[in-house]
Amino acid sequence: MTQFRSTKIRNDFRHSTFSGVRSQRCGRSLKSAGFSPYLGGQLTVETNKLSMNGGAAAPRKFPRAAGWALRRNSTKATKFFLSVSIGAQRMSLFEMDGRQGLRRYEFRRRYVISTSAHGIGQLKDSNQTPLGLHRIAQKIGGGHVIGTVFRSRKAVGLTWQRRAEASIVHRILWLEGLEPGRNRGGDVDTFERFIYIHGFGDETSLGRPSSHGCIHLAAADLIPLFDQLPVGTLVWIDER
Repeated sequence: MTQFRSTKIRNDFRHSTFSGVRSQRCGRSLKSAGFSPYLGGQLTVETNKLSMNGGAAAPRKFPRAAGWALRRNSTKATKFFLSVSIGAQRMSLFEMDGRQGLRRYEFRRRYVISTSAHGIGQLKDSNQTPLGLHRIAQKIGGGHVIGTVFRSRKAVGLTWQRRAEASIVHRILWLEGLEPGRNRGGDVDTFERFIYIHGFGDETSLGRPSSHGCIHLAAADLIPLFDQLPVGTLVWIDER
C-alpha cells in the first residue's frame, strides 16, 4: 500500500540565473524533511513510499545529498532533475512542481539502468562511473532512427546491420561535472572522460553493472527522455 506523509516548512532563498555552457554559478536550493531544493515561500514536502524488489520500501523522494550539493555549489535548480542510484541500478526523474505557489521536486518515474562494471571512480581512463552533481551538456542523435549506432558521436550504421552488440546506440546525453576537483577539471573531468547516458545494444544487461563508465538506458526509456529534457538539466549520481 502506498503511504504519504506531508511536512510544511518555511524557508528564505536567494536567486540567480543559469548561463553559459560551462558556467553553473547560480542561486540557491534548500532542504526539507524529504529534502529537495525549493525556491521560496511555504513548502509542502511529500514522500511517497512503495514496495519494490520483493517488498523492500523504496522512497520516492529527492535525495538529501543532492540538495546539499546544489546548495554547496550555488547551483540553480532546473525544471527536471535526474538522480542515479548506482547501488540500486536505477535512475529517477523528478520535476519541479510550482502549483499553489510552491516549488518542489516531485517524483515522476524510475528507470532501470546499468553503470560501470569497474565500479565507482572519478579518474580518467578508469572506466568507472563518476559520482556527484552533473548536468546534460550536449544532446546527440536527435532525429536518427532507433537502432542508430554511434562512434565518436557520429552515426556509423544501424544495429540490424551486423551491429546488434553495438556499445553506443539510439541517443546520447553527454554529461558535464559541476563540482571542481571532484568531477570537473584535471584528471577527474566527467565531460573530458566522455561519460554519457546512452542506449546499448544488449539491453538484457540492464539492471546490473556492465558499462565502461557510462549509464546505459533502454531505447524505450531513453528516446522520450531525450526529447523531454533540455540541455542543462541537472543529474545527480550517487553510490546509494
